[in-house]
This record gives sequence, structure tokens and C-alpha cells, in this order.
Amino acid sequence: MTRDLATVRDLVRETEVHRDVYTSPAVFDLEMKHVFGNAWVYVGHASQIPAMGDFTTTTIGTTPVVMVRQGNGAIGVLINRCPHKGTRVANEPCGNAGRFFRCPYHAWSFRLDGTVAAIPLPGGYENTGFKDSTAAQGMTPVGHVHVYRDFVFARLAESGIGFEDFFGEGLSSIDNMVDRSPVGKLEVVGGVLRYLHKCNYKMLMENLTDTCHPMVAHESSAGTAVNVWKTMPEGTPRHPAVEIYAPFMSSYQFYEAMGIRVWPNGHGHTGVSHSIHSDYSAIPGYFEQMVAAYGEERAKSILDTARHNTAYFPNMTVKGPIQTLRLFKPVAADRTMVESWTFRLVGAPDRLLERTLMYSRLINAPTSPVGHDDLEMYERAQDALHADANPWINMQRLYDPGEEAQASAVANGTTEWQMRNQFRAWKALMREAAP
Repeated sequence: MTRDLATVRDLVRETEVHRDVYTSPAVFDLEMKHVFGNAWVYVGHASQIPAMGDFTTTTIGTTPVVMVRQGNGAIGVLINRCPHKGTRVANEPCGNAGRFFRCPYHAWSFRLDGTVAAIPLPGGYENTGFKDSTAAQGMTPVGHVHVYRDFVFARLAESGIGFEDFFGEGLSSIDNMVDRSPVGKLEVVGGVLRYLHKCNYKMLMENLTDTCHPMVAHESSAGTAVNVWKTMPEGTPRHPAVEIYAPFMSSYQFYEAMGIRVWPNGHGHTGVSHSIHSDYSAIPGYFEQMVAAYGEERAKSILDTARHNTAYFPNMTVKGPIQTLRLFKPVAADRTMVESWTFRLVGAPDRLLERTLMYSRLINAPTSPVGHDDLEMYERAQDALHADANPWINMQRLYDPGEEAQASAVANGTTEWQMRNQFRAWKALMREAAP
């Protein structure tokens, strides 16, 4: 079934969206071109490529790209495709290319900026007009790359919204995560957890600010952990895993008071006044380091900010208080690869990193009981949306007809405003201008 942009935009209303935005391959193809083409999308962190020639491979939507540290120290992003026969050039998740990339098919070689370094049997191209061909230009660079506090973003479209305008106040969540380091620096550690979800990527983005599901969907996992803990003898030291699991079982009232903040262009976060990360045990010596670095007032301000999930549209989330990042990489209308990354606060006690790694294993790993609660719900929804019944999905909770006119706002922590906010951004990016 073919689709055009006008009819696709009609699939999104103020308080409901049509099931085709989750199930239709035709809609998915348009999303990859327009939403992921026009948005600024996270491609990696500078700490992953510290030396010249270091690279990581990833995707922007379904477009394969490679992030590389170039000879001048700058970070470049190239379309990971040989201009000769279209073969993917860099095939490993990460590595070091040396001074050039070499295509594994016909050994065409490209400098770190993508320009052609060498072609076997070059005489075969003499007097053919090859110099004027697109292949002679080499691997295509992504023209718009922005590095913000070592977080690397790229935009495929040649023209469109600028980086600062796209993210606006939303960058404050990245600032807070970086500022939790006494020296203001993060580095990726602990590798990456990857596992495939048989659902549409937008289901994961909506779940980030869905605060009416934790005490229901996670009762069998987090709820069991809490019940087991209650049987322990009085005075037993609280295990870090209990600190991580227990807040998921907080009441509706807890989540209502927590608050949700929405920003333009589909970004927003839960945890305005407090969050499930607010009551972790103090790490000895850490606050003193922060005071020495920032002064007491600033240190308290940084550490008292306990945002839960910050959703960066279209497919990224960070948790500043626990230093994790997840990327929801679309594969097909009903397939999403989830990547979970952990960061070390440079200069901070190692016990903070231990807690971060434990959180990632308990909540975000393929073996996580909590993560599988959500996955079960996503996959049930993906299957049931094909039923020949009501084709609309409701997002009406605490809807305010005037909310679209507000650039940013703080609302009740159980509102579905942020979900509506994401779909307004989705419609705005589903426009003609795309790469």
C-alpha cells in the first residue's frame, strides 16, 4: 500500500493516532526519510573514538553511518556505503581504520574524510569521464554534525532546523549528566547492551513518560523484589538492587507529584520535583568532591536534579542521575534494536559506576525482568493492533486544548502530554524537505 505525506499526517490527531503509524511499512519508509532525515539524531560519544582512525558504526533511521576521528582531531560522520557498488564499507561495530577505510568488495580506499584515496587498476577509468562522476567524490559525508559536550549528533537533510533550535532547553538534561562529574566529563564504559524488540520504536519512546504503567506492569518483577525484601530480618542493610527495583512500585500519587516537563520539537522529561532516582544512598566522598569543584550551592543544585527519563525525539533517552543512555534504532515497522549505554563520571568514585552498571543490568539488559515486562506489553500491542477493530490509539489523559500553543510547560506527572508532544513533532518533520 502506497502512502503520501498528506494522508500520513492525517493519521495523527490531537488526542489519538491511527494504528498504521505503528504497523504500516509504507508509513515506516516515509518516517525514515522525513522524520529521521530532518531531525538531529544521536550517533555516538566522543570518548568512543579518542584516537585518529577510531570509528563506530551506527544508523540514522535505517541509513548506515560511520562516526570517525579524523586526522585533524575533528569528528566526522560518513554514509557507510561505497560509491562504487554500494557495499557497506565499515562492518565492525567499532575499530580503528588507520589512515583510510578500505571497501571489502573491490578494495576501493577512502581517507577519513571520505574522499577517494586509491582505486585498484586506475588506468581502467582513464578517458571515461570518471572524474566527473559521483563515485569519484568518495563516501558521502553527512554535512551537518554537531558535538555538544562530547555527545555527537547529525542531521541528514541539507537544510532545516539548527541544532540549538531543535533541542533548546532540552540540552539541560545532558548538561546535568555531564556536570555530575567533578571535572565535567563523561566517558562511555562497560560496552553496550543490545537486544531486538518485535515492536515499533515509537512504543518505546511513549513508554518513557508513561507513568501509569510501572505499578501495574512491573508488579511481577519489581513487586516481587519488594515483597522478598520485606521478609528480611530487621536491620539488614538495604541491597543496592532493592534501591533500584523498589521505586518502580511507587503509587499513582507519587508519579502525579513527580511532574512531567514538555519542550518543543518532541522533547520532554519525567521527574520535575523528584523521581525514582531521588533516594539512592550517598556515595562516601562524592559530595565533597562536587563541592570542591562547583561550590556547595551549585553542587546541591546539580545533585538534587533527579530527572527520570529525558526523551530526545525521535529515538534517544538519557537518565542523568544514573548516567545511562538508550537508543531505539528502527529496523522495520515492527522491529526495533535497543541499545543501552553506560557512562563513567570522570573523577568521581568508582562506586557510582558500579551502581550505573548494576542498574543497566537489572533494568535494561536482555536478561532484565523489568525490561521484559515492558517488552511483553509492546509485543502484545504490536500484534493486537492488526485486529480488525477500533483502529485508533488514545492519548487523551489530562488533555488541554490550549497545550499546543505552549512552548514548554510542567504538568501533572501522569499526563499523556509528552506523547502528544512527540506526535506533533512527528507531523512537523513529515514534510517535503528531506535528503
